[in-house]
Amino acid sequence: MKDGVSGTFRSLRSFNFRLWTAGGLVSNVGTWMQRVAQDWLVLTQLTHRDASALGIVMGLQFAPQLLFLPWTGSAADRLNQRKLLMLTQATMGVLAVMLGVLTIAGVVRLWHVYVFAFLSGSAAALDAPVRQTFVAEMVGDADLPNAVALNSTSFNAAQMIGPAVAGLLIARVGIGWAFLLNGLSFAAVVISMSFFRLSELRTSARAHRTASGFLDGLRYVWRKPDLRAILIMLFLIGTFGLNFPIFISTMAVNVFHSDARGFGLLSSIMAVGTLSGALFAAGRQKPSLASLLAGAGVFGLGCTLAALAPGYWWFGAALMILGAAGVIFTNGTNSIMQLSTEPAMRGRVMALRVGIALGGTPIGAPIIGWVANQFGPRWALSIGAGAGFTAALVAAHILARQKEPVLA
Repeated sequence: MKDGVSGTFRSLRSFNFRLWTAGGLVSNVGTWMQRVAQDWLVLTQLTHRDASALGIVMGLQFAPQLLFLPWTGSAADRLNQRKLLMLTQATMGVLAVMLGVLTIAGVVRLWHVYVFAFLSGSAAALDAPVRQTFVAEMVGDADLPNAVALNSTSFNAAQMIGPAVAGLLIARVGIGWAFLLNGLSFAAVVISMSFFRLSELRTSARAHRTASGFLDGLRYVWRKPDLRAILIMLFLIGTFGLNFPIFISTMAVNVFHSDARGFGLLSSIMAVGTLSGALFAAGRQKPSLASLLAGAGVFGLGCTLAALAPGYWWFGAALMILGAAGVIFTNGTNSIMQLSTEPAMRGRVMALRVGIALGGTPIGAPIIGWVANQFGPRWALSIGAGAGFTAALVAAHILARQKEPVLA
């Protein structure tokens, strides 16, 4: 048992990664508080339960992942990753504080939320590929899958706390305080990174500046059938499946008629599943395409059960399944793509991964929101189920081709 536990948490042997994890946990709690508060603000205060408006917010928040794709990956490969992360984290913190001040002052409007969603999404687009590849600099390739899973564990442990705290804050003192506290929480990451032992970082080779940097990354991925398949699976699930703010908020408000605390509790319940999935992934040595197939298939099953849930607690149970499958799938794609890529190309490849996974949200989120408005949230969840099952078929097709005998 001792070996299993030490194996699950082996990346924490790194001093820098311990600091990173501690600062990230504080910031992640704030991030989940803001997610719940933003959804509640749009759905109940700035509109009359308009899921389409919520879809637009999500679209604007994730559109920069695709719009800035030619530059974000190159920045991750060429620039000092630690300094770049400190800049992006500080920027997102300032934006959250500004939105909080507007909300507390009572002058916030829907277009303000749209603008801040796009600006915050722009900073996150630069942050994401750097943050994911920087993990390898802290722990090395041998412990990379474990560190990716522990990062996810931190994020999902925060999901158990943040939404519940946000629900209480909204009920007691107002929505704006959740934004304000999230802004302040980013200081934990910036401060923790300022205490890093720079001599212990495993700095990868920096890529040379070229005019075709983004195209080089695209060609690199296109030559690898497994990576191509993973990007197709990510597009399907990212575009039509990872729309949890719409799924949970519309089911909570329109189907189960929950208040802010009931809404926040559903996100915390889902975190039980995502945390379990993240810990399971942390205990595995290395993910495979077969594990992605299983994760995508169970994701589709989770969406199906959520769509059919007869009551609030049944829906919560389905969310736990959905959360576990989703995190096993997304963590697996992260580890496989990084370990299959040479270090000097990782920033561009991971930017492609993030851009495909989240860049489809501007397409999928408004569609899911419209379906939830017109036909009900259960039908919106059925689209997520179809995306999961289709992604599983893509993985099954690639695995079947790998097993075919090669003719002389």
